Amino acid sequence: MRIHVVSDIHGNMEALARAGEGADLLIVLGDLLDYVDYHDPAGGILGTIFGADRVAPFVAFRTSGQFGRLHEYNQQLWSTVADPHQAIAEIVAARYEQAVAVLGENTLLTLGNVDVAGVWEQVAPPRLRCLDGETVQVDGLTVGFVAGGSTRPGTSFIRSDSPWKPYVRSAADYTAAVERVGPVDILCSHIPPKLLGLRYDTVPARLEMYGPGLIETIDRHQPALALSGHVHQPLSQRVRRGRTECVNVGHFQRRESAYAFDTDRLQRAG
Repeated sequence: MRIHVVSDIHGNMEALARAGEGADLLIVLGDLLDYVDYHDPAGGILGTIFGADRVAPFVAFRTSGQFGRLHEYNQQLWSTVADPHQAIAEIVAARYEQAVAVLGENTLLTLGNVDVAGVWEQVAPPRLRCLDGETVQVDGLTVGFVAGGSTRPGTSFIRSDSPWKPYVRSAADYTAAVERVGPVDILCSHIPPKLLGLRYDTVPARLEMYGPGLIETIDRHQPALALSGHVHQPLSQRVRRGRTECVNVGHFQRRESAYAFDTDRLQRAG
């Protein structure tokens, strides 16, 4: 059985429509949305609402690591909109409807930290529900899913004064979802385990978010594959951890290609 895996679509629905070509199953690891398109300030949700000129300073603050000024500027932008929550919900729903239209019956999906779980639940049909803290049987293999992003362990801080509410949960909640998955053959998450090669993004030169509990369950259960995205330019595409091949499946928005594998290879290895 041929499986294609994609992550970080960030609004590229045209390429997503082709992602499953030649595969028996498509797995989507989240970030269907693009809050800000750093390659095209006119794109993304902010670009749609405010235009490229007003988004350009946001991009500059974010890429230079000026997070205090970024937060202030984000608040300034949204203060000019009469009903920010409604504006966001309408755009997100429209983008999710596009995603639903191009994802076939042979799709398994979880959401990423940029996604809006509540709107996806309203738009998506049952066949495309967000898989989280659960497993699915695929050609005799157990595939587990953990959705969203996570705060750092030891803190429950999630910024709540912005109308944009991405799917970032507490570390305790994320760890609980990982524990519900249990032993699997393939572990799927949007954010990576706590491994330097998969967390470090070489372009902004910083460590990105990781999933609490992922590395522990990998060490405990040794799945054949641990698949994730989130980091667009990782230091390493693959990191071996015991018997587990930990893989960043790629920045699909820009690369427009899926990570592919065959289940019979995993079955023979097992």
